[in-house]
Amino acid sequence: MTEISAYFASWRDYLEMCKPRVVLLMLLCALAGMFLATPGMVDVAVIVYGLVGIALVAGSAAVVNHLADAHIDARMSRTKDRPVATGRVGVNQAIVFSAVIGIAGMLILWFGTNPLTAWLNLASWVGYGLIYTFYLKRATPQNIVIGGLFGAAPPLFGWTAVTNSVDAGGLLLMLIIFAWTPPHFWALALDRKDEYAKAGVPMLPVTHGESFTRLHILLYTFILVLASVMPFVIGMSGWLYLVGALALGAGFLYWSFVLLANRSPRAPMQTFRYSIVYLGLLFTLLLVDHYLFVPTGGLVPAIEFRLVSV
Repeated sequence: MTEISAYFASWRDYLEMCKPRVVLLMLLCALAGMFLATPGMVDVAVIVYGLVGIALVAGSAAVVNHLADAHIDARMSRTKDRPVATGRVGVNQAIVFSAVIGIAGMLILWFGTNPLTAWLNLASWVGYGLIYTFYLKRATPQNIVIGGLFGAAPPLFGWTAVTNSVDAGGLLLMLIIFAWTPPHFWALALDRKDEYAKAGVPMLPVTHGESFTRLHILLYTFILVLASVMPFVIGMSGWLYLVGALALGAGFLYWSFVLLANRSPRAPMQTFRYSIVYLGLLFTLLLVDHYLFVPTGGLVPAIEFRLVSV
């Protein structure tokens, strides 16, 4: 291998530690939060600084996850080739890399958006990178439910980057992802049950069995569908979004019932993949509806609610 090819291989390893596909989905949700926070257009500088800062902090937390889970990753076929697990990136190198991009992201958010957004990103970094990764993941089969709170925050980050406040709209977007996380990840856990058991990770299928997990995926999907229609109910979105959300929700419920029936060994991964498509399309619908159609006012008056204003 030439020096040039080795350089690019190393670059790919560092990028892989940042979990770019996960971060891209987070950025889509954050971007939706930005645009939904205002009836007009968002300043380009806010978008650029906000997305770059959020991406760097999220990538930093992902690197910590790679570090903490290296011994677990090495035992699982899905993750055994990760850079830290294989030794392609050393522990000290990963720590420095995580610190550099994390601090850079925080500085960009602090000076480019506002301190509130920076603090919220730091809280999410601590929650996912430390509390979930080092404790919850190994302590309880409810790790995804509790830890999902930290991963659900990107649309709130986008909202606060524009408004400099924590409002009901941003919290509602966060609730949707919070409800989405368990059925999304438990579907993957069903497919990887034996690997999680071998690695000693108490995922729900390992501790409570597959039937129990399949039922809870269905129950949480119902909760998700209810949460997804709330933007229309409070007048935040219009009929286009409602129809799309119900159609996407029907698709998710279909796969949840397929899982419950347990007639296809491919169903868990098919459900997992659909869940990713679901979230991306749902937030895309929110954006399209927001700018192309005027909300009808919803079924109840719009909620005026503000927790934090800086």
